[in-house]
Amino acid sequence: MSLKVLVHKHILDFRFAAGTSRGTLTQHTAYYLKVFDEENPYVFGLGEASPLVGLSPDYVNFEHTLHKVCQAFNRYELEVFHWNLDLILSQVIDQRYPAIRFGFETALRDLLNEGKRQVFKNTFSEGERQIPINGLIWMGKKDWMLEQIEQKLDAGFKTIKMKVGAIDFEQELECLQFIRQRYSADDITLRIDANGAWTSDEAIEKLKQLADLSIHSIEQPIQPRQPEAMADLCENSPIPIALDEELIGVTDYMDKMRLLKKLQPPYIILKPTLLGGFTACKEWIEIANRLKIKWWLTSALESNIGLNAIAQFAGEFQNSLPQGLGTGSLYFNNIPSPLQIQRGTIISDPQQLWDYSIFEKSFITQ
Repeated sequence: MSLKVLVHKHILDFRFAAGTSRGTLTQHTAYYLKVFDEENPYVFGLGEASPLVGLSPDYVNFEHTLHKVCQAFNRYELEVFHWNLDLILSQVIDQRYPAIRFGFETALRDLLNEGKRQVFKNTFSEGERQIPINGLIWMGKKDWMLEQIEQKLDAGFKTIKMKVGAIDFEQELECLQFIRQRYSADDITLRIDANGAWTSDEAIEKLKQLADLSIHSIEQPIQPRQPEAMADLCENSPIPIALDEELIGVTDYMDKMRLLKKLQPPYIILKPTLLGGFTACKEWIEIANRLKIKWWLTSALESNIGLNAIAQFAGEFQNSLPQGLGTGSLYFNNIPSPLQIQRGTIISDPQQLWDYSIFEKSFITQ
């Protein structure tokens, strides 16, 4: 076995202007990695490396870095097995490039499982299990946010996640109150995500105003790397804190342990594209379980190639918390896949085939 990798760049077009506290998104760039044995090129693994602007440590000069990594990979003439996969990844791809590590790990796991887009073999990937997910409400004008909320409720979602921090806080409160006036906390779970939009001084006051709405959790209320302020919030906030961006860039096992021991958050949120793939996420999960910290997985705007892998990874665990895996319908030109959203859950239909026509003949030799 002598493995090679090819790359295809694909611009994903949003169906709407997706507002966050870091700006509005209309496009997202995905790089697909096709890994195969030169002696059998018709069996291949697919991965996706799609860094996020403003968040991914490897976003700057990403394309140049990716091509360098791919060229090195092709020179090594590697043989990869289940038992040496983690070693190969650690030797070939620096931890400073989490999106690239995620893409390669996905493609290699797929190839090792016969190149059938079954990155993990479990009851979810075989279509026997549904995974509950949250319905995501994007930032925008109040009326549009209310329209999104109505759509999610009508679609059967039992957990709603609303992004906050980009528009007037009073209008955001009104949107959340709109839900609570119609549904109790027993009927609908509310999550909010501030993406670090608030200062440490204003965060606690805003959290107090939100407390009466029976909010399940708030993701990253302040910017990361403020350990004393975040530890104080985790201890004293009237709403449970979920760490998100706080985890990015923390790659050493003992550093992960020290961070969670110091901050003691009720929840952590794991995004494989931002954290360096599944092996890296497994470390966070192992530490969180030891410290009795709950967790869930979330996609990071990947297309269906990456989303499929993350959803299958979620299928490896018996985690009753709704996962953040509802981003597959964001794009006009996503890759048609077996993934479907039904009544607030994601499922994989084994009868539905993948459609690679959008890129299959345009991979670039490195």
